Amino acid sequence: MNNLSNNKIIVILGPTSSGKSDIAIKIAQKFNGEIISADSRQIYRGLDIGAGKIEGKYDLKNKIFISKNIVHYGIDIVSPKTNYSSARFKKYADKIIADLLKRKKMPILCGGTGFWIKTIVDNTVYPEVKPDWKLRKNLEKKSTEELFSLLLKLDAKRAQDIDAKNPVRLIRAIEICQTLGKVPVIKNELSKNKYNFLQIGILLPKEKLCQNIKKRLKQRFAEGMISEVEKLHREQKIGWKKIESFGLGYKLIPQYLRQEIKSQKELFEKIYSAEKNYAKRQLTWFQKDSRIVWLKNYQEIGKTVKNFLDK
Repeated sequence: MNNLSNNKIIVILGPTSSGKSDIAIKIAQKFNGEIISADSRQIYRGLDIGAGKIEGKYDLKNKIFISKNIVHYGIDIVSPKTNYSSARFKKYADKIIADLLKRKKMPILCGGTGFWIKTIVDNTVYPEVKPDWKLRKNLEKKSTEELFSLLLKLDAKRAQDIDAKNPVRLIRAIEICQTLGKVPVIKNELSKNKYNFLQIGILLPKEKLCQNIKKRLKQRFAEGMISEVEKLHREQKIGWKKIESFGLGYKLIPQYLRQEIKSQKELFEKIYSAEKNYAKRQLTWFQKDSRIVWLKNYQEIGKTVKNFLDK
């Protein structure tokens, strides 16, 4: 068991509130693993409650996050002022994966940001395009719908795959298209991928998933989700536009703090609706990949992982 000679990697994925993190930790504990978070919000310091970070502590010296004695990478690694791309995540994750395998540790990629996971599994090679700050400043003035419409004109194929509700991704895609002066060719170099992946999706009934989302959202409100956003703005001097770009609750809470949303009850319902829609989009994305094995609980997942490692 635990044969890493073939460079095997486990991927635990699924929609928000499906229990990915807990299952990934159990797998790590059983199979001598360490976890790489594939979550586009949890990389940022200060986005804790709203991003649903697991309980743990960041080790500044070693640049790792520890939860239940399991090492996590990709949590609290950059300032929320930073613009962090999927290409940058791939470079970071590739380096961590190589180090883990060298140390005979099982790499476990865990998260709900499907595009980030795909970059690792498909070994995606992106064109090198530096940020165009002037262009970004102009694009940030546009609505999400306007950004998507612009991308659709520039690159209809990319528009089909992108999260149309995510302004950060939309702006980056537009930036790449306009900077290169043509639609970029993004290569998936699967033939050069030296890793063997087992992708496991967490399958929950729709009603159970909605219950989990609501329960976790209530917990976040009780823990101070609104105060966290206020602190990001007032103490860390993060502008509303930047905070809103993180999506979901981070998009809606600034509206409440500016009294555009009148009550916490209304805010709760709006965030709950946004998270349900987000979970639906995540599932739509993941279900396009026939390589994903969908399982219901840890018992099934543990057996599947063991069989994969024993081959």
